[in-house]
Amino acid sequence: MIANQDLYSVEQVATQLGLHVRTVRNYVRDGRLKAVRIGKQYRIAREHLEALTGHRAAAPATEIETQLRRVEVSSIVEVEAIGFDAASRVTNTLMAAAKGRSESDGPLRIHTIHDRDRSRLKVILIGSIAATTSLLKLIATLLES
Repeated sequence: MIANQDLYSVEQVATQLGLHVRTVRNYVRDGRLKAVRIGKQYRIAREHLEALTGHRAAAPATEIETQLRRVEVSSIVEVEAIGFDAASRVTNTLMAAAKGRSESDGPLRIHTIHDRDRSRLKVILIGSIAATTSLLKLIATLLES
C-alpha cells in the first residue's frame, strides 16, 4: 500500500512537469503514466511519476503549504467629492508607486475609475497584503493633503 504522502494529484503532476492538466490526464488514459482512480480523481504514485520522467520527483506539497503559497487581498476604495484633476493625481501617484516596488512583493493590479458626473473615484487594488497595505496608506496620505 502506498502512503498518502507519496500520491500526487493530476494538478500537482501538471505543475511539476509544466504541462496542462488535460495532457497529464491523457497520459494516464493512454497508459503512459500509471495512476489509481479514487472516486472521480486520479492519484499518481511517486514511483510512477519518476518512471515517466526518469528523475526523482519532489515530495507533494501538503494541503496547508498549498494554501499558504498565495495570499491575495482585494480592496475597493471609494472617494466622494473629488474632481478630475485630483483623481488623476491620485491615479498617477499609485501607478508610479506600483512600478517602483520590488518584484518580490508579488503581483499587483490597480484599477481606477473616475465618475465626472458624481465626482467619485473608485480605486480597486488586488495584490499581496504588504503591497495593498502600503498603497492604502499612500491613498490616505494623498487624500489628507
